[in-house]
Amino acid sequence: MGSGAGRVALVSGASRGIGRACALALAEDGADVVVNYLSHPAEAAEVVREIERLGRRGLAHQADVSDRAQVDAMVAAALDRFDRLDAVVANAYRSIRQPFLGVSPEGLEQTLAVTLLGAFHVCQAGARAMVERGVAGSITVIGSIHGETGFSNSTSYNIAKFGLTGLVLTAANELAAHRIRVNLVNPGWIDTPGERRYATEEELRAEAQRLPWRRLGQPREIGRVVAFLASEGASFVSGAVLRADGAQIAALGG
Repeated sequence: MGSGAGRVALVSGASRGIGRACALALAEDGADVVVNYLSHPAEAAEVVREIERLGRRGLAHQADVSDRAQVDAMVAAALDRFDRLDAVVANAYRSIRQPFLGVSPEGLEQTLAVTLLGAFHVCQAGARAMVERGVAGSITVIGSIHGETGFSNSTSYNIAKFGLTGLVLTAANELAAHRIRVNLVNPGWIDTPGERRYATEEELRAEAQRLPWRRLGQPREIGRVVAFLASEGASFVSGAVLRADGAQIAALGG
């Protein structure tokens, strides 16, 4: 049993990709996991089954993180089922990619509603549950290297991901008094189902060869970083911005 034994985690956007990997990594470390999803119920159910195969308890819960009432109901369901909440991972996102001159109000609002405001809702609701129960927990937000540089044709997503840095640093500062740690993980280009909305398999393979690591990152690699941040091994890590991008940002200077 890992260092998370007896703990309960909630992961938003956990039916696929990075969220799924985070949920399974936390379960591997011994945590019971609430698997949030919006539009992939069958995949969320499969994640729960995998959690159970690891000997832990799982709960799939449908909620739109941009809707505060739904987020509050999800946290209440987690507490009703497991009676505590020790770790929160805010991973759910939406990315409507448009160039700066072509950004529509709708695209901007929808991206911010999920990627930035949704993360805020999940973090605040989770933190309130921890404070009310005196739990010295952890909150991890999944950002992106889009929150560190101005990638083209991603205006709304860039704005949202830059905003997450401010969210994390402020929360880490204020929640330190409650011994709740808050950290940000900025993945680079990760091999997830969502990438198939923007590129073919052949295009992804070709682009991956241009990266320093000569490949895309794997969701599990981000999941293990998140599991570490939720563990006692990271007991003095809070307010950190941890980049996991295979040197992609470092290579921009060369």
